Amino acid sequence: MSVQSKVIVVYHSGYGHTQVLAEAVLQGALDVGADAELMSVATLDDVNWDKLAAADALIFGSPTYMGSASAPFKAFMDASSKIWMERGWVDKVAGAFTVSASRSGDKLGTLTQLSVFAAQHGMIWVGLDLMPGNNSSKGSEDDLNRLGSTLGVMAQANADEGPEVVPPTADKDTAKALGGRIAKVAASLTLVSEAA
Repeated sequence: MSVQSKVIVVYHSGYGHTQVLAEAVLQGALDVGADAELMSVATLDDVNWDKLAAADALIFGSPTYMGSASAPFKAFMDASSKIWMERGWVDKVAGAFTVSASRSGDKLGTLTQLSVFAAQHGMIWVGLDLMPGNNSSKGSEDDLNRLGSTLGVMAQANADEGPEVVPPTADKDTAKALGGRIAKVAASLTLVSEAA
């Protein structure tokens, strides 16, 4: 018996690079049979809180600006405080992705911030299950998880190239892997919950 999970990719994209990753995460969830959709939080008035409440999994995406999530994404986080008070997202599955121009770009700060946000909501965090790529003489820029993250997806997009060029395919494929993994975990947890 299979269960279809409901996944929402919740993101802010300043210049289009995070949206490219969000689309890849979405595709990964769709590829494993999830009912999945994108939700931009660029404008809080566009956030459908009822849809978020009905989802099994929320996958958060933000560019890394100055070592943390972007201001619009942080505004979304702050706006969720009523849900936090009511424990509305407890036991939903969560994960995250981020992108910056630099290879490091302090992206770990953003993923940590998003994982703490999920933990405050009582969510179940799911990171990458991929080994680090491109970390030996036999490695390649084409490796999955080429930036070697485990907490979530880290992607890199050159500052002078648009979203039609970067992030590279390896980063988009890593994002697809995260979307698929989270959708499968959410479906498994839903099946267990329904059987209880």
